[in-house]
This record gives sequence, C-alpha cells and structure tokens, in this order.
Amino acid sequence: MANAQRQVSAPTTEDLARASAVVRNYLPPTRLLTLSLGERTVLVKDETSQPTGSFKIRGALAALHSVQQEGRSSSVLTVSAGNHGLGIAVASRLLGIAATIVVPETASPAKVDKLRVSGATIVQFGQGYEAAERHALERAEDGNAAFISPYNDPQVIAGQATLLEELLAQAPTLSRVVVPVGGGGLLAGTIIGAQGTSVEIVGVQPATNAALYGALYGLPFHDGVTAADGLAGDLEPGSVTLAIARAAKTRVVLVDEAAIARGVVTAQRELGLAIEASAAVGLAAIDEGLIDANSETVVLLTGRNVATSALCDLLRRGSQTL
Repeated sequence: MANAQRQVSAPTTEDLARASAVVRNYLPPTRLLTLSLGERTVLVKDETSQPTGSFKIRGALAALHSVQQEGRSSSVLTVSAGNHGLGIAVASRLLGIAATIVVPETASPAKVDKLRVSGATIVQFGQGYEAAERHALERAEDGNAAFISPYNDPQVIAGQATLLEELLAQAPTLSRVVVPVGGGGLLAGTIIGAQGTSVEIVGVQPATNAALYGALYGLPFHDGVTAADGLAGDLEPGSVTLAIARAAKTRVVLVDEAAIARGVVTAQRELGLAIEASAAVGLAAIDEGLIDANSETVVLLTGRNVATSALCDLLRRGSQTL
C-alpha cells in the first residue's frame, strides 16, 4: 500500500451521467439470458461478451475519458489481476492515452498473454495482488501518470454503475442482482445504480479470499488460494467501496471452491459459455442456497478470460461434485 492513505470519494451525479454517456458511445448493451436451475429460473447478464471479455471495460472507459477531459495527465498507471488491465489497454487505444499496467507475477497466464499484445506497457511484480497494488501506488506517487485503481476510483465505480442502468432498462421487474466481489468496484457501482429503486444487491466472494467481506463483518483478512483469482487480494486502506457497501447495509456471502467449480460447469452446460472462476461465484451462491433466486433475480457473469488448462480443471472438478 502507499505510505499515505488516499482520499477517494464516491462518484457524483455528474460523474454517473458522464460515465453513462461515454459507455453508451463505445459499448452496446450486453445480452440478458434466461437460465434454468432445476425448478428455478434466473436471469444472467452476459458481460463475457464485452470486447475485452469482461465488464471492466466499462469503468476503464469512464476513468480514462475523465482523465482526458480534465487534462490531468497524458498517461495512466494502474494495477490489475488481468481484466481491469485489459479494459485500460483497450480504452487507452480508443482514447489515445499511454497506459502502464502493473500485474502480479501470479496473474492468470491467459490474461497476461492478452495484455502483452495490447499495446500497453506491462510490469509484472509481486507474488500476489496486494504486492502489485502496493508497487503501483508507490510508482504513482513518484511519477506523473494518473493512477486508476481497479475499484477505489469514483470514475471506475461510475462506469460499473452503467451495468445496473442497462439492467433496469432490460428487466423492469428486476428485484435482486447477484454481484461477484473483489475490491468492490462493481458492487459499489451496482449499489449506486440501484439507489431510488427496490432492487436488492447481494455480493459474493470466495471463502478463502474475502477481504471486503471481512472488513464488513469485522473479520481478519486471509490471503488464501482461490481459483477466482480476479476477486483475490486485500483492499486499499480507506477504500470508498467498503464505505458504500457499509452505508447501504449490503449483504455479502461466501462460497467455497467446489461450488465455484460447479458454477463454471453450469455456465458451460446450460448456456454454452466458458467463464472464469471469478464469474461463477454468483451461480455458486444460488447453487448453495445462500441467495433466494427467481425469475426477477439477475446473476452477473463478469468475465471469460481463463486459461484453457484452468478451465479444463474447473470443469473436471465441478463435474465430479455435481
């Protein structure tokens, strides 16, 4: 982490409006699918169809557009487990802003390979997300590039809020959204997007690596191993995402690795989608009976960027426990 705690605010109404405009300009709405789970039917928001294979392109576009419009810098620096970096790389090409992306040495090979051909400058550092984030924050303090956190940034959160905006248009009777949680950028965005509605937001984290859950419920963080690598890692101190989730009294539940693997199998068998483990936690929570689900429930499938070997292992393990 950086030596001094950064002060980050929640996005303003103006931030949300700007993010909505820029995302609509570059990204068509993603599809809403119907998924049968035994006797239950839920809706699935397919963010795997984004050009980067992940919802993270939303926040990246909003953040880089803000940097450009405000003239803060001609370059940006970020840290990523993979998907946010891919979003920043694509947004930087579209908007003409140089980007440097710090990635942990343990990041998914599939995501790193995509980053290496993206045109961005890639720096691999540290045996985990927390070390990479600390390194990126230290570099940002010493340089001139604008730092864009994958989650603790008002413009990124505003960009992620556009997902809920789309959902409200696609499913007017929507009652609940199930959100995979890492640092909480998507969770915070959906919470803010749902303000003024009766939509319930429920977060899901892997039980072995659940920083935001621990912070919400007063438990210590354990940086354990999880196949959901995109959700792993501790929070930046003072992260506004935690404040937003806490103020909204948002419920977050935990799922184990076996249930996550079964979620990957469900997406492949029922929807024909190859998803990463991080995207499967919502399906896992419903499978485990942790969240009431019906035809007015939307599960967010957040990404598809998974190495073939990892996908095969998840499908094998998930099939064994079905």
